[in-house]
Amino acid sequence: MSDQSRLQKKLHSIIFGTDTPSGKLFDLFLICAILVSVTTVILDSIVALPDFYHRLFFLLEWVFTFIFTVEYFTRIYCSPIRWRYMKSFWGIVDLIAVLPSYLALFLVGSNYLAIIRLVRVLRIFRILELFQYTTEMRTLTHSLAYSRKKMLIFCSALFILTVVFGALMYAVEGAESGFTSIPKSMYWAIVTLTTVGYGDISPQTPLGQTLSSIIMLIGYSMIIIVPTTIIVGELGKDVDSQKKSIVCPKCSLAGHDLDARFCRSCGAELPVF
Repeated sequence: MSDQSRLQKKLHSIIFGTDTPSGKLFDLFLICAILVSVTTVILDSIVALPDFYHRLFFLLEWVFTFIFTVEYFTRIYCSPIRWRYMKSFWGIVDLIAVLPSYLALFLVGSNYLAIIRLVRVLRIFRILELFQYTTEMRTLTHSLAYSRKKMLIFCSALFILTVVFGALMYAVEGAESGFTSIPKSMYWAIVTLTTVGYGDISPQTPLGQTLSSIIMLIGYSMIIIVPTTIIVGELGKDVDSQKKSIVCPKCSLAGHDLDARFCRSCGAELPVF
């Protein structure tokens, strides 16, 4: 084995390692650096701070950018299949984490996009050995995926209501009440349907207020109840299917709880998902 191959193997065990002391130490350092970096970006957005702190934050940001850039290319260097890592979710997130500072050289304000680095803190699941929660995360992800068609129909109906109510309010209230166009009225309809209610535009006529009351009631029933019902229904189906899939390898009994470790009939150890 060449020196380069040994170096790549050693770096891979440190950077991608999940159960080695050096790998956990590296991840802890990386997470601390990410948290400090994100804190720096947040504090830098406070205009009232003295210029000294902004210069310090600027310097720190480039220090962290250099560290994350070296780390990203090191990951590529020691990856067995480099292109697979670069196309993976973490590979894309790692790349996006180093881009904002370079983009800021051409686009003012792009450095604040460095907040995306906070996503990388999810690697703490590796350090704290919380992989058992990936099953719950996978269940939630499947439920969202399975309900996408129903949610698409729901969003389409919501869009139609937004256009209809926006056009009605534009016709009823007009520019005198701030409804200067149908798109502006649609914005009001979205704010009202989602029960946000900024108050920058409000109906003044009795008919307009009546329509506003109707859309508020529709908003409560549709925005809150419907999506929750759809997702929870799919979540229940997915949980039931997982329970049915946990079969005892000894007596073939199915229907165990998701956190069960031993068969309730024969006591044999169950497979871990």
